[in-house]
Amino acid sequence: MTDSGVSHLLTVSLSRSGDAVVVRAVGEIDITSAPRLRTVLEDLPDGAPGPVVDLSLVEFMGSVGLSLLLAASEKADPDRVRVVVSPQVRRPIEVTGLDQVLVLFDSLEAALADFQRR
Repeated sequence: MTDSGVSHLLTVSLSRSGDAVVVRAVGEIDITSAPRLRTVLEDLPDGAPGPVVDLSLVEFMGSVGLSLLLAASEKADPDRVRVVVSPQVRRPIEVTGLDQVLVLFDSLEAALADFQRR
């Protein structure tokens, strides 16, 4: 945590791959870092296809991260949010049943290929 009270444990970037919007997070998603990810996910245009959220380099995800993914899923409805997961992210998603509303992938390439098939 910095003197300003903002956590630098998470970096979030936004890019495009063809028609897909890719949101990439690197680091830890907890109560102090989650606002960075929330801002990017909330700023995605309404009606756009569900994003590809790349969490493959996330080392920790607390319950706030699960809430952000659920909100992104509700916003993208009826499209499904594709999430690239690390083992540390897959476990809490599966334990909470969130894998029933998200589509999980082990690689960004697989997620983008699925997006193109939609």
